Amino acid sequence: MTDAEWTVVRSVLPVPAWMNGKGGQPEGYCHRQMIDAIRYLVDNGIKWRAMPADFPAWDRVYAFFRRWRDHRLITEFHDRLRGRVRESEGRDTEPTAAIVDSQSVKAAASVPAPSRGFDGAKNINGRKRHVIVDCLGLLLMVLVTPADVTDRDAACGILPRLLARHRKIRLVWADGGYAGRLVDWARNKLRLTLEIVKRSDDMHGFVVLPRRWCVERTLGWLMRSRRLARDYETRPATSEAVMRWSMAMLMGRRLARRRP
Repeated sequence: MTDAEWTVVRSVLPVPAWMNGKGGQPEGYCHRQMIDAIRYLVDNGIKWRAMPADFPAWDRVYAFFRRWRDHRLITEFHDRLRGRVRESEGRDTEPTAAIVDSQSVKAAASVPAPSRGFDGAKNINGRKRHVIVDCLGLLLMVLVTPADVTDRDAACGILPRLLARHRKIRLVWADGGYAGRLVDWARNKLRLTLEIVKRSDDMHGFVVLPRRWCVERTLGWLMRSRRLARDYETRPATSEAVMRWSMAMLMGRRLARRRP
């Protein structure tokens, strides 16, 4: 990270328990070193044991990553950065509309069989990433499932979680894969309007569809991180954490560019 980016990131870091008088002992490594090491792994797609000698030992970096994943500190850190980006764009911190979509990716040999599946539509054996973004393309929710889980089934689990964290959202755009009974279920059970944006039959070639391009762009942003080009993680929760680290890296750079 540059000094300007670290200034932005440091202001939204979760406060360690020992600094709040809740016990524990000070950490042995600087947070900037740890975050730089994790960003290096996510951006370049290396193995944990291939961590360069310029960073702390790989097992200490992994312990830091694991602690932030298990205690949901990466979620807190990511959400604070998203709020800062929305404020810099002149938006409210909490969104009122969202877009949902999914992406199937191949799984490496390290992914166990119970957490992987075969997506017949995409002809991919691996996992599926279900993401919900706001109108700026910033990540709101992420869920990693086996690739054979349908979009409708995953939406039944992720939409209630979305409303629990973002109570102002009342409109969600989606593609044709979410059409059918899910629209009525969302309206009756969640009081949520699920609007389907379909591609008309008379369209030929590449056409930018309203609102759906926002989430497609977000998936393109995520694929820039080589660690996300394929799913290498044993646990789906680790894959979700890596996606949040990738988006946090993007948002931190965006805020640093706009900082006077």
